[in-house]
Amino acid sequence: MRAYRDVAGLAGAQVACFMLLTHLEPDFFLIHFYEAIVYIAILVMLFYMEDRWAYMIGMLNSIVWLVFAYVSGILSDSVRRISGLRGSPLNSDLVAAAAVITTFIAILMITACVRHWIKEYSGLGKTRSTFFVSLGCVAVYYGILGRFFWEMIPTP
Repeated sequence: MRAYRDVAGLAGAQVACFMLLTHLEPDFFLIHFYEAIVYIAILVMLFYMEDRWAYMIGMLNSIVWLVFAYVSGILSDSVRRISGLRGSPLNSDLVAAAAVITTFIAILMITACVRHWIKEYSGLGKTRSTFFVSLGCVAVYYGILGRFFWEMIPTP
């Protein structure tokens, strides 16, 4: 059994959530598809046994996604919609539920990646270089996302 099956499963679940969101919100297809690309890349890295990079990028990407979702108001709006399911249309409720599920998966991804990183790479002297290269990749990724798609993201 591969040690990183839980991370692969969570990355696959994130891809599924983002693909569901592309179906539920066709106006934001590019945003959700672009969000799924990094999790597809994590799956590819795990397939090619580059788990050191997959763990760090999975951890950092999930953290940055949570920050973006919080700053843009997606999380608070989704929680508000979930708590009052009676008054909004079904599609809106499904989008809110998918956003909350994606949030939980992101939190699980962070904890799984941290656990695997500590277990497999702690103390080997690779943490600093892997962290900064991965942080650079995630910063460029979200810089592109923010640059091209920020105007499309609704703010409450």
